Amino acid sequence: MRPTVKDVAKLAGVSPKTVSNVINGVVFVRPETRARVESALTELDYVPNMSARGLRNGRSGMIALALPDLLRPYSAEVVHLVVELAHERGWGVQIEQTASEPNREFELLSKARAYLVDGLILNPVNLDDSAVMSAGPLPPVVLIGDVDQDVVSQVAIDNVAAARDMTKHLLAQGCRRIVAVGTPEVPRGSSGEGVLVGSAESPGTAASRLRTTGYREALEEAGVPVDPALQIPLDRWRPEGAATVVAKYLTEHELPDAFFCFTDSMASGTLSALWGAGIDIPGQTLVAGFDNILESQFMIPPLTTIDFDRRAFVGAALDLLEERMADRNAPARRVMIPHRVIERASTAR
Repeated sequence: MRPTVKDVAKLAGVSPKTVSNVINGVVFVRPETRARVESALTELDYVPNMSARGLRNGRSGMIALALPDLLRPYSAEVVHLVVELAHERGWGVQIEQTASEPNREFELLSKARAYLVDGLILNPVNLDDSAVMSAGPLPPVVLIGDVDQDVVSQVAIDNVAAARDMTKHLLAQGCRRIVAVGTPEVPRGSSGEGVLVGSAESPGTAASRLRTTGYREALEEAGVPVDPALQIPLDRWRPEGAATVVAKYLTEHELPDAFFCFTDSMASGTLSALWGAGIDIPGQTLVAGFDNILESQFMIPPLTTIDFDRRAFVGAALDLLEERMADRNAPARRVMIPHRVIERASTAR
């Protein structure tokens, strides 16, 4: 049978309370006593019963992180930092992929209510589809990403301002015909003029709507007409999708001055399509991305992109989650992480 704290205490010649103090590490135990307990733990191959511990103190020591698409390099970087920084707090992390399906978010919320995890970090791509808005009383939850809400605490960057800044950078390089890759689908029968980005008339993810808004604002401020023909919608933000739609675009349109891709992954697909068409970058057109993933500096040419402090982003999310775990009635807070344009060779004139 599985050894218990009492078994360890008997072998070490101490009280069960002393064994618990050694395991939890929150109360001073004399070195010689600690050594006897640790020796007994090793000899019995003792493993703490986390389920029983959770029933006693209301905590499992586990949190959950749910991202829409674990294949994306950006997701891998976020997962790495969440695991690393959560470990520093003594938490384990359960990783989930929602695939943008609300049912998977509901399942995670149910686990938190059953105390299988202490809290959740969720990254919904659309607020209307998120279980957070319709699941009733919530366990400790923090959102990361781009949906606009005030129900739970959230960490985000200013997507509109970031996209506006990148578009201004391309305009400053002399570009006027700037293709945006990853915009929402323009409704059929619409020229694109007057469509309110972010409304129900403009499908797409929250990030695609916000970044399109910033792109259009920069063009309008510069007096450059917003041309729907320069907006390429893409549902799944992956390199293969971008490579396909950009290659098709090149066969049907004149080469633009620049491509502003709403993620670095889409920028890598765009670079591939341009290379396949024999187009020189930055000699004939410029390419910019968003997120500053690790690979962006090693693309050919190195990619100009939007950067933000990923460690600060994840640290803020864990701070907010810890706050919610300590007080479920704490007011929702939003933390905004600053961004900057990283200029590299892909936009150098």
